[in-house]
Amino acid sequence: MTGKRYKCFLFDLNGTMVNDMQYHIGSWHRILNELGANISMERMKEECYGKNNELLERMFPGRFTEEEKNRLSLEKEKKYQQDFKPNLKLIDGLDEFLKKADENNKKIAVGSAAIMFNIDFVLDGLNIRRYVDAIVSADDVQKSKPDPGTWLTCMEKLNADSDECLVFEDSPKGAESALNAGIDCIIITTLHRPEEFYQYNNVIAFINDFKNPELQQVLS
Repeated sequence: MTGKRYKCFLFDLNGTMVNDMQYHIGSWHRILNELGANISMERMKEECYGKNNELLERMFPGRFTEEEKNRLSLEKEKKYQQDFKPNLKLIDGLDEFLKKADENNKKIAVGSAAIMFNIDFVLDGLNIRRYVDAIVSADDVQKSKPDPGTWLTCMEKLNADSDECLVFEDSPKGAESALNAGIDCIIITTLHRPEEFYQYNNVIAFINDFKNPELQQVLS
Protein backbone atom coordinates (compact mmCIF):
# COMPACT_ATOMS: atom_id res chain seq x y z
CA MET A 1 0.00 0.00 0.00
CA THR A 2 1.16 3.54 -0.70
CA GLY A 3 -0.10 5.34 2.40
CA LYS A 4 -1.86 7.78 0.07
CA ARG A 5 -5.24 9.15 1.17
CA TYR A 6 -7.91 8.37 -1.41
CA LYS A 7 -11.22 10.21 -1.67
CA CYS A 8 -12.86 8.00 -4.26
CA PHE A 9 -13.08 4.26 -4.91
CA LEU A 10 -13.80 3.17 -8.48
CA PHE A 11 -15.05 -0.40 -8.82
CA ASP A 12 -15.17 -2.70 -11.75
CA LEU A 13 -18.28 -4.86 -11.37
CA ASN A 14 -17.97 -8.42 -12.64
CA GLY A 15 -15.28 -10.40 -10.86
CA THR A 16 -14.60 -7.46 -8.55
CA MET A 17 -17.80 -6.78 -6.63
CA VAL A 18 -19.35 -10.18 -7.36
CA ASN A 19 -17.47 -13.37 -8.18
CA ASP A 20 -19.34 -14.13 -11.38
CA MET A 21 -16.79 -14.26 -14.19
CA GLN A 22 -17.03 -18.04 -14.59
CA TYR A 23 -20.74 -17.58 -15.29
CA HIS A 24 -20.03 -14.95 -17.97
CA ILE A 25 -17.36 -17.16 -19.51
CA GLY A 26 -19.65 -20.18 -19.47
CA SER A 27 -22.55 -18.29 -21.05
CA TRP A 28 -20.38 -16.90 -23.84
CA HIS A 29 -18.70 -20.27 -24.37
CA ARG A 30 -22.05 -21.95 -25.02
CA ILE A 31 -23.41 -19.21 -27.30
CA LEU A 32 -20.24 -18.72 -29.35
CA ASN A 33 -19.78 -22.43 -29.95
CA GLU A 34 -23.42 -22.74 -31.00
CA LEU A 35 -22.56 -20.03 -33.55
CA GLY A 36 -19.61 -22.09 -34.79
CA ALA A 37 -16.65 -20.53 -32.97
CA ASN A 38 -15.21 -23.88 -31.80
CA ILE A 39 -13.52 -22.07 -28.92
CA SER A 40 -12.00 -23.66 -25.82
CA MET A 41 -12.94 -22.59 -22.31
CA GLU A 42 -9.38 -21.30 -21.74
CA ARG A 43 -9.53 -19.18 -24.89
CA MET A 44 -12.96 -17.93 -23.83
CA LYS A 45 -11.47 -16.77 -20.53
CA GLU A 46 -8.88 -14.71 -22.47
CA GLU A 47 -11.52 -13.18 -24.74
CA CYS A 48 -14.06 -12.36 -22.02
CA TYR A 49 -13.39 -8.63 -21.69
CA GLY A 50 -14.79 -5.39 -23.06
CA LYS A 51 -18.24 -4.70 -24.45
CA ASN A 52 -20.36 -7.60 -25.64
CA ASN A 53 -20.58 -6.22 -29.16
CA GLU A 54 -16.79 -5.81 -29.27
CA LEU A 55 -16.35 -9.43 -28.20
CA LEU A 56 -18.71 -10.63 -30.92
CA GLU A 57 -16.86 -8.58 -33.52
CA ARG A 58 -13.50 -10.01 -32.40
CA MET A 59 -14.80 -13.55 -32.72
CA PHE A 60 -16.88 -13.07 -35.90
CA PRO A 61 -15.49 -10.05 -37.83
CA GLY A 62 -18.17 -8.48 -40.01
CA ARG A 63 -20.66 -11.32 -39.54
CA PHE A 64 -23.36 -9.60 -37.49
CA THR A 65 -25.20 -6.30 -37.76
CA GLU A 66 -25.35 -4.09 -34.67
CA GLU A 67 -28.98 -5.15 -34.19
CA GLU A 68 -27.95 -8.82 -34.26
CA LYS A 69 -25.10 -8.16 -31.81
CA ASN A 70 -27.51 -6.43 -29.44
CA ARG A 71 -29.88 -9.39 -29.61
CA LEU A 72 -27.08 -11.91 -28.95
CA SER A 73 -25.75 -9.73 -26.14
CA LEU A 74 -29.12 -9.66 -24.39
CA GLU A 75 -29.54 -13.41 -24.91
CA LYS A 76 -26.16 -14.00 -23.27
CA GLU A 77 -26.94 -11.72 -20.30
CA LYS A 78 -30.30 -13.40 -19.67
CA LYS A 79 -28.54 -16.76 -19.63
CA TYR A 80 -25.85 -15.42 -17.28
CA GLN A 81 -28.41 -13.94 -14.87
CA GLN A 82 -30.46 -17.13 -14.84
CA ASP A 83 -27.37 -19.20 -13.98
CA PHE A 84 -25.83 -16.81 -11.48
CA LYS A 85 -28.92 -15.56 -9.60
CA PRO A 86 -28.98 -18.44 -7.04
CA ASN A 87 -25.40 -17.51 -6.11
CA LEU A 88 -25.73 -13.73 -6.31
CA LYS A 89 -23.80 -12.21 -3.42
CA LEU A 90 -21.07 -9.66 -2.79
CA ILE A 91 -17.50 -10.86 -2.53
CA ASP A 92 -16.69 -11.53 1.11
CA GLY A 93 -16.18 -8.35 3.13
CA LEU A 94 -17.39 -5.93 0.47
CA ASP A 95 -20.64 -5.04 2.25
CA GLU A 96 -18.72 -3.94 5.36
CA PHE A 97 -16.13 -2.15 3.20
CA LEU A 98 -18.84 -0.15 1.43
CA LYS A 99 -20.45 0.76 4.76
CA LYS A 100 -17.15 2.02 6.17
CA ALA A 101 -16.36 3.90 2.98
CA ASP A 102 -19.73 5.62 3.25
CA GLU A 103 -19.12 6.46 6.93
CA ASN A 104 -15.76 7.96 5.96
CA ASN A 105 -17.30 10.08 3.18
CA LYS A 106 -15.59 8.23 0.34
CA LYS A 107 -17.28 8.52 -3.03
CA ILE A 108 -18.01 5.33 -4.94
CA ALA A 109 -18.28 4.78 -8.68
CA VAL A 110 -18.93 1.64 -10.68
CA GLY A 111 -17.13 1.52 -14.02
CA SER A 112 -17.98 -1.50 -16.10
CA ALA A 113 -18.12 -2.77 -19.66
CA ALA A 114 -21.46 -4.35 -18.70
CA ILE A 115 -24.74 -3.04 -20.02
CA MET A 116 -27.11 -1.44 -17.48
CA PHE A 117 -29.29 -4.57 -17.57
CA ASN A 118 -26.48 -6.38 -15.73
CA ILE A 119 -25.39 -3.49 -13.52
CA ASP A 120 -28.97 -3.09 -12.28
CA PHE A 121 -29.13 -6.86 -11.68
CA VAL A 122 -26.23 -6.60 -9.22
CA LEU A 123 -26.84 -3.21 -7.58
CA ASP A 124 -30.55 -3.76 -7.01
CA GLY A 125 -30.34 -7.50 -6.44
CA LEU A 126 -27.89 -6.89 -3.59
CA ASN A 127 -29.37 -3.55 -2.41
CA ILE A 128 -26.12 -1.59 -2.69
CA ARG A 129 -27.18 1.18 -5.07
CA ARG A 130 -27.39 3.54 -2.08
CA TYR A 131 -23.59 3.45 -1.79
CA VAL A 132 -22.94 4.31 -5.44
CA ASP A 133 -22.45 7.95 -6.45
CA ALA A 134 -21.78 7.36 -10.16
CA ILE A 135 -22.17 4.61 -12.74
CA VAL A 136 -20.38 4.25 -16.07
CA SER A 137 -21.68 1.43 -18.25
CA ALA A 138 -20.87 0.12 -21.73
CA ASP A 139 -23.25 2.72 -23.18
CA ASP A 140 -21.33 5.64 -21.65
CA VAL A 141 -17.98 5.18 -23.43
CA GLN A 142 -16.94 4.69 -27.04
CA LYS A 143 -14.13 2.25 -26.22
CA SER A 144 -13.92 -0.20 -23.34
CA LYS A 145 -10.95 -1.25 -21.23
CA PRO A 146 -7.96 -1.08 -21.60
CA ASP A 147 -8.95 2.34 -22.95
CA PRO A 148 -9.00 4.75 -19.98
CA GLY A 149 -12.38 6.22 -20.91
CA THR A 150 -14.37 4.29 -18.32
CA TRP A 151 -12.28 5.58 -15.41
CA LEU A 152 -11.89 9.08 -16.84
CA THR A 153 -15.69 9.31 -17.07
CA CYS A 154 -16.04 8.04 -13.50
CA MET A 155 -13.64 10.74 -12.30
CA GLU A 156 -15.54 13.39 -14.26
CA LYS A 157 -18.83 12.32 -12.68
CA LEU A 158 -17.26 12.40 -9.20
CA ASN A 159 -15.42 15.67 -9.88
CA ALA A 160 -12.18 13.98 -8.82
CA ASP A 161 -8.55 13.88 -9.94
CA SER A 162 -6.62 10.69 -10.66
CA ASP A 163 -4.43 10.97 -7.56
CA GLU A 164 -7.58 11.08 -5.38
CA CYS A 165 -8.89 7.80 -6.78
CA LEU A 166 -8.27 4.11 -6.29
CA VAL A 167 -9.50 1.49 -8.73
CA PHE A 168 -10.54 -2.03 -7.72
CA GLU A 169 -10.18 -4.51 -10.58
CA ASP A 170 -9.83 -8.20 -11.28
CA SER A 171 -8.33 -8.36 -14.79
CA PRO A 172 -5.13 -7.32 -16.57
CA LYS A 173 -7.17 -5.28 -19.08
CA GLY A 174 -8.77 -3.45 -16.16
CA ALA A 175 -5.40 -2.76 -14.51
CA GLU A 176 -4.07 -1.47 -17.83
CA SER A 177 -7.10 0.78 -18.18
CA ALA A 178 -6.45 2.24 -14.72
CA LEU A 179 -2.77 2.71 -15.61
CA ASN A 180 -3.75 4.54 -18.78
CA ALA A 181 -5.93 6.83 -16.66
CA GLY A 182 -3.09 7.43 -14.17
CA ILE A 183 -4.89 5.75 -11.26
CA ASP A 184 -3.60 3.37 -8.57
CA CYS A 185 -5.19 -0.06 -8.61
CA ILE A 186 -5.87 -2.95 -6.22
CA ILE A 187 -6.43 -6.36 -7.79
CA ILE A 188 -8.81 -8.93 -6.37
CA THR A 189 -7.61 -12.35 -7.47
CA THR A 190 -10.94 -13.98 -8.31
CA LEU A 191 -9.88 -15.07 -11.82
CA HIS A 192 -6.30 -14.01 -12.52
CA ARG A 193 -3.00 -14.68 -10.76
CA PRO A 194 -0.71 -11.89 -9.47
CA GLU A 195 2.04 -12.81 -11.96
CA GLU A 196 -0.31 -11.80 -14.79
CA PHE A 197 -0.01 -8.15 -13.65
CA TYR A 198 3.78 -7.76 -13.49
CA GLN A 199 3.87 -5.04 -16.18
CA TYR A 200 1.43 -2.71 -14.41
CA ASN A 201 3.28 -0.50 -11.93
CA ASN A 202 0.05 1.13 -10.75
CA VAL A 203 -1.01 -2.08 -8.96
CA ILE A 204 -0.38 -1.44 -5.26
CA ALA A 205 -1.80 -4.64 -3.74
CA PHE A 206 -3.43 -7.99 -4.38
CA ILE A 207 -6.32 -9.21 -2.23
CA ASN A 208 -8.36 -12.41 -2.09
CA ASP A 209 -11.44 -10.61 -0.76
CA PHE A 210 -12.44 -7.42 1.03
CA LYS A 211 -11.74 -8.84 4.48
CA ASN A 212 -8.04 -8.18 3.87
CA PRO A 213 -6.78 -6.08 6.84
CA GLU A 214 -4.56 -3.99 4.56
CA LEU A 215 -7.69 -2.31 3.21
CA GLN A 216 -8.08 -0.43 6.50
CA GLN A 217 -5.27 1.84 5.29
CA VAL A 218 -7.24 3.07 2.26
CA LEU A 219 -10.41 3.63 4.28
CA SER A 220 -8.80 6.24 6.54
